[in-house]
Amino acid sequence: MDARRTTVRDMRRANRSVLLTRIWLDGPLSRHELGQSTALSLASVSNLVGEMIAEGLVEEAGSVESDGGRPRVLLRVAPGYGYLVGADVGETRVQVELFDLSMTALAKAEYPITAADPDPERVAAHLRHGLAAVTEQAGVDPAAVLGFGVAVAGTVERAADAVVHAQTLGWDGVPLGAMLRAGTGVPVHVDNGAKTLGQAEMWFGAGRGVRHAVVALVGSGVGASVVADGVGYRGAHSSAGEWGHTTIVYGGRRCRCGNLGCLEAYVGAEAVLDRFRQANRGRPAPGADEETAFGELLRSTSGAAAKVIDETVGYLGAGVANLVNLFNPERVVLGGWAGLALGERHLPAIREATARHALRQPYAQTSIELCRLGPDAVAMGAATLPMTRLLRDGGVPRDPAARPSPAWRPGRRH
Repeated sequence: MDARRTTVRDMRRANRSVLLTRIWLDGPLSRHELGQSTALSLASVSNLVGEMIAEGLVEEAGSVESDGGRPRVLLRVAPGYGYLVGADVGETRVQVELFDLSMTALAKAEYPITAADPDPERVAAHLRHGLAAVTEQAGVDPAAVLGFGVAVAGTVERAADAVVHAQTLGWDGVPLGAMLRAGTGVPVHVDNGAKTLGQAEMWFGAGRGVRHAVVALVGSGVGASVVADGVGYRGAHSSAGEWGHTTIVYGGRRCRCGNLGCLEAYVGAEAVLDRFRQANRGRPAPGADEETAFGELLRSTSGAAAKVIDETVGYLGAGVANLVNLFNPERVVLGGWAGLALGERHLPAIREATARHALRQPYAQTSIELCRLGPDAVAMGAATLPMTRLLRDGGVPRDPAARPSPAWRPGRRH
């Protein structure tokens, strides 16, 4: 093979990647703006953008007046070029959503999980059914789906079959990626739920514009996504961010992971409800499911409820202070359905509790904010996993056989 041709092709792909990423994250943008922000020549920008327009990947999106010249045409990634599916495998449900390339949600399917230790085969079946359900609801040809991103609890080894280790679920080396690929031709991407939440918030939400951040997920379980200088920190084997299993009380409550005193055993929704039941003489918070019961607990005016919530705010503040002291972030973003529910009512108290436990200088350099994308942000972040691959490759599949099927046209639903 001609080494020069290989180098030129790779450089062209890299330049397309830079342009496509800027257009998707910050568009609509003009060719002039793209040249200024990427250091590519206007000729290169026009040439590569022309290619992407011809492919249907990029489209014109109006114009803006320029200083003394002709109006500048704005460009965006064509929303209907393809579709993304994201799934959140939570503790109580599997949620699957379909998005276009503007990240507009077009369809959703949900499946309840009733077992404390969900069977991996059943979860995989829910995911496969959900993928089929959302494409059918939206009237989208499965061939137009660029990828299926799945967010799970626990550690995901970055191997081809995405092996999941989720101690709290009883999953030990579950090859979830291989299980899903056996039932679909759609490319599958699997990652930890806190990390997908972090990616969504950094790209579109409360983390946008900062380089150093921690995005904290508080639901039934607890986790975090650490971003250092704009890059997610994964650790040696992708298990970094297991914030919920840092020790907050030596010899304390038993956590679902089996250890004593984990943060999750004090601020995870399941643990908070269990602490209330014990404080309330064995009577649980009312509600048919965990989310309903947690909401009722937050709204309760009873003394037992107030005491448990006050303690939970204190534990959460101490946990956030640990993040501030360890990582010196510009921003801590509190998300997850339980984190949002707590934060919407008690964010000032969480900040005060953090200030009591954090070192003064790093705390003064940090802001603590709520997730802006809502409780479905984990699924949205999962949907960005295949988009990340498309951006990295400049919209050019590495395998020519992986190009969109001629049975569909970009932007057309069947």
